[in-house]
Amino acid sequence: MPDVVIADTSCFIILSNINELDLLLKVYGRIITTHDIVKEFGETLPEWIIVKSPIDYQKQQILELQVDKGEASAIALALEIPHSMVIIDDLQARCLAENLGISITGTIGVIIKAKLNGIIPSIKPILGKIKQTNFRLSSAVEEIALKQAGE
Repeated sequence: MPDVVIADTSCFIILSNINELDLLLKVYGRIITTHDIVKEFGETLPEWIIVKSPIDYQKQQILELQVDKGEASAIALALEIPHSMVIIDDLQARCLAENLGISITGTIGVIIKAKLNGIIPSIKPILGKIKQTNFRLSSAVEEIALKQAGE
């Protein structure tokens, strides 16, 4: 497991919209995010989420040429913190992070981990709630997630 988990905006939005934000705490214990992500999210986050921004703002600005400000800040922060992982859903941002050697997962990965760790009994109800939101969850991704969760 990574030493530090950095969450992007989409993870907060999705889990907040389905009233499952506490899964982050239950799965990882400690979550870090950036000031830019807090601003994008636009709501008050729980006090167990630590807000920290990257020191090298120039690096973030370069990353912003390829991904949005929140994603760039999360990736820039991950580059500064050894053994960190970013929870990120956007495909382009995921590819960029991976190319930079950053460990990643997505919101669905968090839910699968919650099931595998015995925190939730099944991912199906949570996937059902996600499908009621505007988050795009393809049937192929849903099928893979169910298989990985052993359902």
